[in-house]
Amino acid sequence: MSDDLGFLLGDAARLLRRSFDERARVMGVTRPQWRVLALLKRFDGSTQVTMADMLDVEPITLGRMVDRLQDAGLVERRADPADRRSWRLHLTPEGEQKIEALRPTALALFDDALAGLDSPQRLELEAMLNIIRANLTRKPLDVSHG
Repeated sequence: MSDDLGFLLGDAARLLRRSFDERARVMGVTRPQWRVLALLKRFDGSTQVTMADMLDVEPITLGRMVDRLQDAGLVERRADPADRRSWRLHLTPEGEQKIEALRPTALALFDDALAGLDSPQRLELEAMLNIIRANLTRKPLDVSHG
C-alpha cells in the first residue's frame, strides 16, 4: 500500500469541503451549519451533547452554531422532558426547506467529484470507504485483561 493513501484521502476530503463551502455560501449557509442540519434530518430530536459528539466538536461550539441556526429559524431547541438540563434539537419547516434546497448542490458536487467513475466503481468506492470508516471507529481491544 502506498504511503500516499492518507494524503490522497485527506486531500480529497479537503477539496470536497472547499468546493462545498463555495457552493453553499451562495445559498446562505456554511458547511458546519449544513452538517448540523443534515444530521438533524437523520437524527431529529437529538440532544446538543449527542450532536456535538457526532460532529466531533465541543458542546459550546455546537451551542453557538445552534444559536445562529435558531436565529435564522432553521432549528429549534425544546426542553428534554426526561432531563431539565438538556435540550433536544429539531428542524423547523424552514430548516427542512433549506435542506431540500441544498440537496441538489451536494449531489452536483458528488457528481463532479466522481466524474470518470462508472456506477459500479462509485458503489465499490462507497463500500470501501464504509469499510475504512468501520475499521477506524471500532473500539481498540483492551489487551490488559488478556
